[in-house]
Amino acid sequence: MELTFNPQNFSPEETQSGETKKEILDLFSVTDSSLLKARNETDRRVSEVINEFIGGSEVSTDVRLNDLLTNFCKSEIPDKPLNVDEYIAFFNKNIIRHSTRTSSPRYIGHMTSALPYFIKPLAGLIVTLNQNVVKAETAKVLTPYERQVIAMLHRAIYQFDSDFYNHHIQNRESVLGILTSGGTIANLTALWCARNSALGPCEGFNGVEKEGMDAALKFYGYKDAVIIGSAMMHYSFEKAADLLGIGSNNSIKIPVDKNNHIDLSELRKTVEECHRKRRLIIAIIANAGTTDCGAIDPIERVAEIAYKEGCHFHVDAAWGGPLLFSDKYRNRLKGIELADSVTIDGHKQLYLPMGLGMIFMRNPQAAKSIEKNSNYIIRRGSIDLGRRSLEGSRPAMSIYLHAALNIIAKGGYEFLINEGIKKAEYMAGLIKSMREFELLTEPDMNMLLYRFIPERLRGKAADHMLDDADNEVINKYNEQLQKLQRNGGYSFVSRTSFSSELYQNKSLVALRAVLANPLTCEANINEVINDQLNIAKRLNL
Repeated sequence: MELTFNPQNFSPEETQSGETKKEILDLFSVTDSSLLKARNETDRRVSEVINEFIGGSEVSTDVRLNDLLTNFCKSEIPDKPLNVDEYIAFFNKNIIRHSTRTSSPRYIGHMTSALPYFIKPLAGLIVTLNQNVVKAETAKVLTPYERQVIAMLHRAIYQFDSDFYNHHIQNRESVLGILTSGGTIANLTALWCARNSALGPCEGFNGVEKEGMDAALKFYGYKDAVIIGSAMMHYSFEKAADLLGIGSNNSIKIPVDKNNHIDLSELRKTVEECHRKRRLIIAIIANAGTTDCGAIDPIERVAEIAYKEGCHFHVDAAWGGPLLFSDKYRNRLKGIELADSVTIDGHKQLYLPMGLGMIFMRNPQAAKSIEKNSNYIIRRGSIDLGRRSLEGSRPAMSIYLHAALNIIAKGGYEFLINEGIKKAEYMAGLIKSMREFELLTEPDMNMLLYRFIPERLRGKAADHMLDDADNEVINKYNEQLQKLQRNGGYSFVSRTSFSSELYQNKSLVALRAVLANPLTCEANINEVINDQLNIAKRLNL
């Protein structure tokens, strides 16, 4: 029987008004030529707005956040649709105008910077394709594509031979790595795998995954479980300890030395103590570029301790992983190839958009410990990427990564890494040459910590004779200076609290510079420093 549409079957109450109906259907139409022409004009205006924003050099407007709150206090959803062009005009006036220009060469305070130009057209392609890589049926070609790009970075880390990758790259039972929405989820996934592996099923026990932490620890004869890393490990590990039932108080933080590297002697003592007290070590973590100052732990020596204990060894290389591309600096990550798992963030030094993290597994079968299945979407034995990942539905962010590894390539990333470290060394030298400042950390990579010293305390600072009261005064000055620089909108560095061995591990307020933006040059670094000096003059420091 042939089915036909009869508009008389639908009453006016069952449909929206004709005007609203047309407006809504027009939003989805892909064939109407007059609509396509109008959309091209809209796209042109949006491109103009974007180019104007990217092309500016100011970091932000000088309007303070509290003054913007009144623009966003309405809570009602509009009854009638708004014209797209009207909304873009609203967005330009109220959002873009006051957004932080992370591409500015004078924005050197956080781990975000300019993006390569090819990201913009790729973003349009990703949105248009709208592939959901949780399952091959919703991302047929993107599934093997993502597995390939994961293998490319896996090989950069572990450097196994071609036979290894030929066997595992498209093997549905192998997982070389998992794309996530960021480093936090990547770190959580690493510890999830480690926990499930350490407390897995055996005869008479179904494993922690099914029976929970309390039953698992009792079965295996442990008092409790811990994770161990340096005092500067990322706060995502506290989140992971909380979510996995370990408890954030059982995230043990080992002191660091004067170079902000984990104290190996204290690490060994802690491991031995945990062993004596029957405390299960879920994982030992090494930093490959701390978020505070870019410090790199002695990865190879931490690996030796983890291997001796027989526990999972994880390297958090969310920031520093791309050093692997630099022949000059790769050796600073020596031992990363021994890690059971490695985190890298694409939206940091791979210069990709926000929302792209990665976890890599040395053992292609390690992620089996977290596998989940569902009859309607991620069936047992399928190639579906969602079988072994925390996140379900997610976009094809692998397109950005694959494009970058081909368009920028190893040689391009090597240049970017080498230049970033060169700029950090320039800035460190500049600060050391000025009595107005004190360098607090020598850069392992392209980050450094320093602080402004008021004139009356510069002599004592030069002789390392500052007492607690002096440092408290300096802390307040630097906090005020950083806020005024941020609010001024001309340039930007961030700030952090930093325990300095030079001052008996007292907490210091430090100015934090991140030299990752390819557009930043030495003249821009000078401008940032001069801006701070001018602010200090206004404060009569």
